[in-house]
Order: sequence, then structure tokens, then C-alpha cells
Amino acid sequence: MSDHAQKHPFHLVDPSPWPMVAALSAGLFTGGMVYFMHSDRMLTDFWLAAMGIAGILFVMFRWWSDVVHESRIYHNPVVQIGLRYGMSLFIASEVMFFVAFFWAFFQSALLDFNPSVTQWPPAGIEVLDPWDLPFINTLILLLSGCTLTWAHHACLEGHKKHMVQGLAITVLLGIAFLSCQAYEYHHASFAFDSGIYASTFYMATGFHGFHVFVGTVFLAVCLYRANRGDFKPDHHFGLEAAAWYWHFVDVVWLFLFFSVYIWGGE
Repeated sequence: MSDHAQKHPFHLVDPSPWPMVAALSAGLFTGGMVYFMHSDRMLTDFWLAAMGIAGILFVMFRWWSDVVHESRIYHNPVVQIGLRYGMSLFIASEVMFFVAFFWAFFQSALLDFNPSVTQWPPAGIEVLDPWDLPFINTLILLLSGCTLTWAHHACLEGHKKHMVQGLAITVLLGIAFLSCQAYEYHHASFAFDSGIYASTFYMATGFHGFHVFVGTVFLAVCLYRANRGDFKPDHHFGLEAAAWYWHFVDVVWLFLFFSVYIWGGE
């Protein structure tokens, strides 16, 4: 082995401009939002934040494209162990993120810190029927978990056609869930500023919807990569990470359905 040969199995990434560009774009976005919120809130005052958003999206596309390219060459089993630890810790942080919203909801429902709230849901709030669209969305997400598991097992067995079919159906189910939730929000009888129930309801379910959107994009990228032939039975952590994330989103929704829609709406 020569003196310049790599003597370890880890992947040391090459110098990249994307962390710096991402930081500058995030600074443009946050600064632009501060400027927008302290202005007359005209659409013309949003240009700085819009530049930041465009920069963030550009960096996301280019940086993750680099990671996909590196995965074909450098992501050996040792590197994949580190990626699994990283994804596990990320999902753990997401669990705590949702704990905060559940905590706010249950604290408002069980502990009367606000003298104006004498019952739960508060008087004047017409809650959504949990056995209408929320139940349909529950079935959609549970079915999507099944189709994604089908795609994952098809990948393990080397069946590319079934893997692509399972991913395509899962992406369509994710879009169906988001469409139903948008319809539900549009026809809800209360707005975000209609009190503590509405605020905690929209924060919890809205951020879950955002995670469904992120997961759907994640799976759509996996669908593209699967169709291109990137995933092999022994080399498919991108698909596995997407499956972990999607199943986490499914579990969060089950907690939301039983606690916020059923218990919280009684």
C-alpha cells in the first residue's frame, strides 16, 4: 500500500461550496422575513426572502445530487452504518419536535391555566368529525405504509418492476393525503386564530402535513432513482431511510388521529 492510499474505510468528503451557499441563503431568508414582517407586507417587500428560498432550494438540489453521486462510489457498509446512526438521531429529534405540540395540546386540554377556557374543546368550536376525512386519511397513510413495505421487500429481492410500482403508488397516496388535508382545512369552521384549540390543532396537524410533503418528495426522488437502477439488494440505504421517515410520519398521524381528532374532539 502506497503512502497516499486511503488506510481506512470511511468516506472523507471533498471540499464543497454548498455549506457556505446554504448559510448565505438561510441568512437571506431570515433577514428577508424580518424585513417583510416589519414592512407594509406588500408582495414587493418579499423579494429578499424569495431570493433566500430560491438559494436554499438550489443548494438542496445540488448538495443532495452530490450525495447521490457519492453513494454509488463511497457508501460502503461501514459508511452506511454511520448514515443509519445519523438517520436514527434525526428521527429521534423529530419525535421530540412533535412531543412539544402534543404537550401544548394536552396541557391546554387537561390543565386550566386560562380562566376563559372552561371546557375542551372550548365553547364555540365546531370540531371536525374524526370519522369523515380524518379517518379516510388514516386509511390512506396505513395503505401507503403497506405499499412502501412492498417496494422495500421488492428491492431486497431484486424485483425492480415491483419496487417502482410500490413507490409510485406510495407517492400517489401521499399526494392524496395532502389533498384531503387541504380540503379539510378549507372547510373547517375555525381558523388558526380562533383560540388555543385551533392554534394547537393547526400546529400539530399542519406540521405533520408538512412532513408528509417532505416524505412524498423524498419518495418521489427514490422513485426516480429506482427507475434509473440506483438501488440494489445490498445497496439501497436511500430507499431504506425514506421508508424509516415515512413510517415515522404514519405513527405520528395515528397519535394525532386518536388524541387530537377523537379524544380531543369529544
